[in-house]
Amino acid sequence: MRDPYKTLGIARTASEKEIKSAYRKLAKELHPDKNKDNPNAAEKFSDATKAYDLLSDKNKRAQFDRGEIDADGNPANPFAGMGAGGPGAGGRGYGAGASRGGGFRDAEFQGFGNEDMDLGDLFEGLFGGGRKRASEPPRGGFGGGGFGGRGAPPPPPRKGADIQYRLAVPFVDAASGKDQRITLADGKAISLKLPAGVEDGTQMRLKGKGHKGPGGNGDGIVMVEVAPHPFFRRDGDNIRMDLPITLDEAVNGGKVKCPTVDGPVMLTLKPGANGGTVMRLSGKGWTKKGASGDKPARGDQMVTLEIQMPEDLDALADKLGDWKDPAKPRAKFGL
Repeated sequence: MRDPYKTLGIARTASEKEIKSAYRKLAKELHPDKNKDNPNAAEKFSDATKAYDLLSDKNKRAQFDRGEIDADGNPANPFAGMGAGGPGAGGRGYGAGASRGGGFRDAEFQGFGNEDMDLGDLFEGLFGGGRKRASEPPRGGFGGGGFGGRGAPPPPPRKGADIQYRLAVPFVDAASGKDQRITLADGKAISLKLPAGVEDGTQMRLKGKGHKGPGGNGDGIVMVEVAPHPFFRRDGDNIRMDLPITLDEAVNGGKVKCPTVDGPVMLTLKPGANGGTVMRLSGKGWTKKGASGDKPARGDQMVTLEIQMPEDLDALADKLGDWKDPAKPRAKFGL
């Protein structure tokens, strides 16, 4: 993999904001949904996501900058560069002719030649281990449970890195819990069930949908972004909206159509309905958090009536004539 800084096109001194901005720009350009005819886009999108995963993590970024891990997040090889003369090599070195008993006999060890030498004491002093008497308790050291020993189990293989996704969900789909389709970095589209009570910023984990690794695949992390709506607004588990009605509908009452996230319904108005009256539509609100089943429990829709005056006020004035409403709506204010 390329250097993550080069992948995102940023300097090594880039701030967190600059890293996030660069990734968002690339994600929009390279997302498989927008590049179905470009087979290389998915791979570039995956590389950009992997680079962002590493650099957005302060600890991993610091480890990478210090050379402790590589661009895949794996530990750097501490024995790199030891060459053919290192331990276990076939050339000149302390592994070339070593015996299996813990001592080093007949080894062509630099200037010592082929003399019958036992270097166990030398390495015991250097590494604190070496050969042990049968009565000695186990201790860390060369050939024991410490440096290069058999006592410490090898670290488990690392899983692949996670892949971050952002899923824009329409307001009405989020409210009713409608399943969504999402395209993964490998180009495959899957159906995604939204959790009850989903909200803007909810994260969902897709097991095994991340990058490949020796210890198995990483996960896909989906962040939900609920889109705003032109007239619905969320209020906890309820949904609120303002419904305009005409003056004659307010006076005479009757049935009027009212939109909901599930489609329009008929709302019955009583004669003399006042502006500001709030009407409740049960079960037409947001899915409740923790609810389960095919039809999870939902809140209500709260509809506030707004009386809309006619555009032709002259015609209304002619109808009213000299009639005056005797009511005193502001009496409660002492006016």
